[in-house]
Amino acid sequence: MDPLYLAAWSFPFLLVLIFLRVPIGLSMLLIGLTGSWLVYGNIMPLLSQMKTLAYGTFSNHSLTIVPLFLLMGQFASLGGLSRALFKAAEAFIGHRKGGVAMAAIGACAGFGSICGSSLATAATMGQVALPELRRAGYSGALSTGALAAGGTLGILIPPSIVLVIYAILAEQNIAKMFAAAFVPGIFAALGYMLVIGIFVRVSPGSAGQIPRMPWPQRMRALRAVWPVVLTFVVVIGGIYTGVFTPTEGAAVGAAATGLLAWKSGGLEGKNMLRAFESTAGGTAMVFMIVLGAAAYNSFLALSMLPQELASWVGSQGLGPYQVLWAILLFYLIFGCVMDSLSMILLTIPIFFPLISGLDFGLPPEETAIWFGILVLIVVEVGLITPPVGMNLYVIQSMAPDISMGETYRGVLPFVISDLVRVTILVLFPAITLFVLKF
Repeated sequence: MDPLYLAAWSFPFLLVLIFLRVPIGLSMLLIGLTGSWLVYGNIMPLLSQMKTLAYGTFSNHSLTIVPLFLLMGQFASLGGLSRALFKAAEAFIGHRKGGVAMAAIGACAGFGSICGSSLATAATMGQVALPELRRAGYSGALSTGALAAGGTLGILIPPSIVLVIYAILAEQNIAKMFAAAFVPGIFAALGYMLVIGIFVRVSPGSAGQIPRMPWPQRMRALRAVWPVVLTFVVVIGGIYTGVFTPTEGAAVGAAATGLLAWKSGGLEGKNMLRAFESTAGGTAMVFMIVLGAAAYNSFLALSMLPQELASWVGSQGLGPYQVLWAILLFYLIFGCVMDSLSMILLTIPIFFPLISGLDFGLPPEETAIWFGILVLIVVEVGLITPPVGMNLYVIQSMAPDISMGETYRGVLPFVISDLVRVTILVLFPAITLFVLKF
């Protein structure tokens, strides 16, 4: 059977398995191994591949960042840092119209800087901020929409697990990827706050107000977040300045947040064991997806599909930006039915060589970094779009009295904000890349 024909049909079969609720890592592994077997024509080359596949995938030293950043997020939650971040932001802007929702966005950005996971950020900040939003008189739509959108900052503001995976796949410097993501991440948080400001003026009844907090209380709330600032500066600053490698930085961050959790009493009882169990479970899930993607991408490489696709696009006479917009649209559509990590692992080996061969007027390294940030943002939108917007389900599960339809309506303005931000970053690459000049 023609390998290209097999590769073309493999993607629809993969989607069918996903819709049937087969774990996506297992789906990619089964289709990848089956496809390779059919291309080889006999079982022996496949058995040889299987013998080395797992070791070849997981012997990459950079992947050790994943469990360390997950553990860092677990310790941060147990140490009460999420609540401290929210209370500090609420103390300064909570009395303003829409201020409590804006404080939730700011807290999500802060927690994302020590977590690296969107779902963890959404779940943790939802537990902290949702009761406060409801108590302050915020509508269900605005409350759930703001928290679902704020959760996406967990994978955009460094450290980001998805960004680490992209850097490994695209063979880019992780420290430079983190640096390039910082400004778009802050840009995203400010955009979400602007959306809230517009929302509460268009719909005044959607938000209440809380009393202005005295300055002494504000200062006490601000002092409580110094560990977050210090951890972020040490980890990200140390990585970017070359004091330590990204893996060493993740270890330092995990140790620092662990000490903070211990000092605050968050590791009492079985909490430490639960933190390690959650980290192990999250790591196993990520690594299973990575292994499945390695098998599937090996099959695609055997079929020559990426090379044929690049040749076909080149023969169409399309401009670089036309190709880029088509790829981003693909991510936007399929991000509605697939999770972000799976999308990155599945598509970057196909699309990255295509983008690398186009001339955007940028050096190759800057093109790779810029494309990675754009992909990360568009994939992030999939976390808050139906029908498989995972952040929406995480937040809505905490507020069963709010209908999913209301949550969808609440998150729509934030999706529009994301699309506007993507357009600006496509048109002005310097916004993403100017940090690399320092």
